[in-house]
Amino acid sequence: MNTVSSSLGATAGSASRSMQLAMAGLLGLFVIGFVGFSHMEVVHNAGHDYRHSMAFPCH
Repeated sequence: MNTVSSSLGATAGSASRSMQLAMAGLLGLFVIGFVGFSHMEVVHNAGHDYRHSMAFPCH
C-alpha cells in the first residue's frame, strides 16, 4: 500500500516579520504609555502592583 503525504509549511517573509515586530512594539508602547500615564487610579495601581510582583523596582 502506497500513501502520499504532503506537508504545507507556513513561512513568514521578512516584510511580514518586520511588520509583526513593529506592531508588537507599538502595542507595547501603547500599553506602557496608557498604564504609566493613566489618570485612572485603578489602571495605574494595577500596573504599579504588577511591577512590584515581578520584583521590578519603580521608585
